[in-house]
Amino acid sequence: MIPADAAIELYERAAALFSAGLWDGAERTAFKARDLFLQEDGLDSPDAANVSNLMSRIAAVRGQWVRSAEHARAAWAIMERLGNRFTGVEAEAIRLEAIGNVGTALRSLGLYGEAEPWLKLAIEHAEKCALRATSQLNDLAVLYKYTGRFDEAERLYCKALADTSGEDAAAATIYHNLGGLNHARGEFAAAEPAARRACEIRERLSGSDHPDTLADACALAGVLDGLGRYAESEPIYRHALDAFEAMFGEMHPEIAVNLNNLAAIRWAQGDAVEAEFLYLRSLRIKRELLGDAHPDTALTLLNYAAMFCDLDNRGDARRMALSALSVFESTLEPSHPRIAAARELLERCDGDH
Repeated sequence: MIPADAAIELYERAAALFSAGLWDGAERTAFKARDLFLQEDGLDSPDAANVSNLMSRIAAVRGQWVRSAEHARAAWAIMERLGNRFTGVEAEAIRLEAIGNVGTALRSLGLYGEAEPWLKLAIEHAEKCALRATSQLNDLAVLYKYTGRFDEAERLYCKALADTSGEDAAAATIYHNLGGLNHARGEFAAAEPAARRACEIRERLSGSDHPDTLADACALAGVLDGLGRYAESEPIYRHALDAFEAMFGEMHPEIAVNLNNLAAIRWAQGDAVEAEFLYLRSLRIKRELLGDAHPDTALTLLNYAAMFCDLDNRGDARRMALSALSVFESTLEPSHPRIAAARELLERCDGDH
């Protein structure tokens, strides 16, 4: 087999392994394909850029956001060097994916100011090249939801949803995020229909044990928490945690998020022992994967601080709440509910016993 054909075959095998959830094999095979393309075509190989995008997606699904950004930037750098030497629909699709992958990775790392220009550029590039911008609109909306720009997020989600069939995987993702937006607003009853719709579509398309289906179920569980329906949400979290750990091992963002959520409902039901154990596990994973300055790490710290305050350990609670507030104020819009929550907790810590 000539080297170019071998590289194409390796790429196709890596993509198939990725689709099957076999990420170790997908990553190894993608590396081989990329290196062979570079060997055959040189440093400006568009095929190597395409494989780098796949490697970025593999890293992203595993929660390896720094590596995801590195692979996406490598793809973008190749396409920038190629310039007008490689054009057409395929070329613009590779460029679009690289731009979006960089923005998504930066957003996931909590680097919101750095992420926004990339995510906006992705929408502009899609529209300029007459490519569908559904995913790109959704990605920017997620950033705006995270930072507290809720009305802008809703407008983008609705625009993206109108570009789907209403029954496809893209629609499931957007329904998931619309439910999450209402959850962030504290409008839990309004969030439930969209969250359930996401679960229904995704389970029909991907089955009950796909990681995206599990993530949808956990998002619904978060809505149920807001409605006080812990007997419904707790089994969802416990099942998802077992499944995610079997897929990813312990060190994955989805596991940290769901440990945090399970801790919150265990404390809401008065179980301080398990709640503390779960909060500490969540914090350890988030600190290792995201760092102390990430708003998701700060959220778990704030929740843990709230439990300490309830237990009348106000000194430690105040210290943790101040740390969380500092992170929120440096990353989120001033009107974001998390900032208000941190300040309210500080007032409780400083109040009369």
